[in-house]
Amino acid sequence: MKRLKDNFSNQSKSYKKYRPGYPKELYEIILSTIKTRNECWDCGTGNGQVANELSKYFKKVSATDISENQIELAEKKANIQYQKIRSESTNFKSDQFDLITVAQAIHWFDFQSFYKEVRRVGKKGGKLIVWGYGLVKIEKEIDDLVNKFYAQKMGSYWDIEREHIDSEYETIEFDFKELQSPSNLSIKSNWDVNHLIGFLNSWSSVQNYKVTNKGKNPVEEIAKELLKKWKKDELKQVKFPIFMKIGLIEK
Repeated sequence: MKRLKDNFSNQSKSYKKYRPGYPKELYEIILSTIKTRNECWDCGTGNGQVANELSKYFKKVSATDISENQIELAEKKANIQYQKIRSESTNFKSDQFDLITVAQAIHWFDFQSFYKEVRRVGKKGGKLIVWGYGLVKIEKEIDDLVNKFYAQKMGSYWDIEREHIDSEYETIEFDFKELQSPSNLSIKSNWDVNHLIGFLNSWSSVQNYKVTNKGKNPVEEIAKELLKKWKKDELKQVKFPIFMKIGLIEK
């Protein structure tokens, strides 16, 4: 099985504070695919953002992650059970879940081992829904800075799994009958410049850079450039394109 990579425990607080939330439309699409809403499993739950939302609609939500630090920051609810466990090998019962979700995380998984587990614990006719989001879009001057930082400064510090995000998950072997999914979804929010800087600091590549360069933070350089083009108290709309795959669980 693929070696585990925990790239988010060290910056778990920043991850929770600065990562974008998912729009209402995304959850409406997810719920429209499910007839029975007894139990669902959110894999790679992180700080429980998706699990918390799904708990409003399902009787029970199981949420798993390999990062104890992330789980500790998750909002606790009576019908959410959090576990520190890898998604490829769980203690769940067979045929347990109506829905299995993975938000911005499946690219870290051992695909075939995970798919085997999905078929074991998912109900026949249930759905596996995975999604992610691409690079932030704001306005040309800002985008040019972020794109250059992403590709040139951080380029060699991204883990190889990042290629799946860049390809919008088209490079992932999705071993399920794929159902139609929307192509025009996006995350939209209003941020100030400090929120963008905090978001950049949550990148896994930034953590890799720090390890290699004796703790030096590469975000400090781009932050200076951003502050020349963006007033501290000014809000700008940020947009992240969402890509999604919806799979039918067959036995």
